[in-house]
Amino acid sequence: MILGFGVSAMMKRRDFITLLGGAAVAWPLAARAQQAAKLPTIGYLGSGTPLTDSQWLAAFVLRLRELGWIDGRNVAIEFRWAEGRAERYAEIAAELVRLKVDVILTHNTPPILAAKQATSVIPIVFTTSNDPVGTGLVASLARPGGNVTGLSNQLPDTAPKRRRIFAPHRFGRYRGEADIAIERA
Repeated sequence: MILGFGVSAMMKRRDFITLLGGAAVAWPLAARAQQAAKLPTIGYLGSGTPLTDSQWLAAFVLRLRELGWIDGRNVAIEFRWAEGRAERYAEIAAELVRLKVDVILTHNTPPILAAKQATSVIPIVFTTSNDPVGTGLVASLARPGGNVTGLSNQLPDTAPKRRRIFAPHRFGRYRGEADIAIERA
């Protein structure tokens, strides 16, 4: 029997069964691949509470959104809080490592040290540290090495750089004590 376009009913049925069989085999593989797709994950190790860090967190999430990273859509953020208890840093850092986050974000030296002790593989980014070289977080400010990097409030190493940055913006006006102190450095 011939059905339109010169194709037999038997051939149509065979193609359909093959297609259906292939779909039956491929369906679970596709479903598993979708389940396995993991969003890039930021692990946040907070030393305080959501309330004490709310302004910083709001700014962080807003900036991520401005850059196209939306929590739950194309990035996941795992927030963990020590609630002012320093003894929890190591436990939280270990939990973030178990969760296999892609990066750990934290601030201040004690939680950074806990994260560094928990992993040498996951990148650790810190927002502030008084003396990252002196505390052993990084090898040097210029070349941190390892998996830890971030911002330092260490003034002696940054004073010459600040002088180069701010010098062109003085416009010959009175320079306050801060400007003079920076020039002496």
